[in-house]
Amino acid sequence: MKYLFINTVADYGSTGTIVTRLAGQLAEKGNEVVIASGRTVEKPLPELSYYHIGGKLSTYSHIAKTRIFDRCGFGSAAVTARFLRWAENYAPDVVWLHNLHGYYIHIGKLFEWIKSRPGLQVKWTLHDCWAFTGHCTHFSYVGCSQWQTHCKSCSQRERYPKSVLADNSFRNFEEKKRAFTGVEDLTLYPVSGWMENLVKQSFLSEYPTEVHYNEADRTVFCYRESSFRAEYGLDNKIIVLGVAGKWNDRKGLYDFYELAGRLPSEYRIVLVGLTEAQRAQLPSGILGIPEVRSAERLAEIYSAADIYVNLSKQESFGMTTLEAHCCGTPVIVYKGTACEEIAAEYGETAVEQSLDAVEQAVRRHFENG
Repeated sequence: MKYLFINTVADYGSTGTIVTRLAGQLAEKGNEVVIASGRTVEKPLPELSYYHIGGKLSTYSHIAKTRIFDRCGFGSAAVTARFLRWAENYAPDVVWLHNLHGYYIHIGKLFEWIKSRPGLQVKWTLHDCWAFTGHCTHFSYVGCSQWQTHCKSCSQRERYPKSVLADNSFRNFEEKKRAFTGVEDLTLYPVSGWMENLVKQSFLSEYPTEVHYNEADRTVFCYRESSFRAEYGLDNKIIVLGVAGKWNDRKGLYDFYELAGRLPSEYRIVLVGLTEAQRAQLPSGILGIPEVRSAERLAEIYSAADIYVNLSKQESFGMTTLEAHCCGTPVIVYKGTACEEIAAEYGETAVEQSLDAVEQAVRRHFENG
């Protein structure tokens, strides 16, 4: 079988790592596999082939179109046409879609091509909600339900994918619905039951769904000895760890600020993935670490922590939660997100979305330990 994967990134970040591992498993079984991505590949696997869709110029042009006109997913027309000419010659049996946002591909042209190929099998792993909204990737934090009927006047226009001028959420919703529906053979793979429930309420409900939980590479994410504690002077501290690819209020950044003020001096909150500006503004009691791209180093940090706390209020899966668990670190997450499913699956702790509940759970863990 010939597989074509399409994702924003390859072998980088959570979705890139997931795509590369899955593609590698298929290649090991004798399939021909190509990963097409909108970013250059940093660590290509020799058994896989790669196609880079576009380049910096097309990406920046797509970003500009989004910032001004709110048209994420409707730029990169020329590079998409070039990619689809290549794909026509490659003639895949299966197209496996992942994230289509990220300023690299024109979704209208992509789905026109998909619908023009009878017998093409299409799989789509849904890592977030962007596929069935007019703008955003998540909406539970603001309590929006417009996506169930028709998006308009988006309250999250200035959130990723950020638009500073226009609000085209109504038009985007219309064009996504037209593009994404009516595919002959398409199966959706939401990454959690929480996500599947949302999909069934959206315009994608015409398609069959199968929940595919993300998997962590347990040869990498396992308990690892390291000098992390000594490096940062944390030998006598109880480490409360948080990790995110991009920290903001929805990831619980400011909740960690408050939590640091509530916990006794023997506790130390460590946040991984902060920008330099965020690190400069951290309150006392929090150690800020930049993004860690090495999975092995990240596993060392998980292993060194005494407890992992995920204060994100909207998660379609929560990969860092699973990674921490695999490293043997106890986990606390909020209820009402997909992280609650991970906690239930692996016997971890899920609490109500309040800092009182988090503080009590953290203290209780060490008092009882």
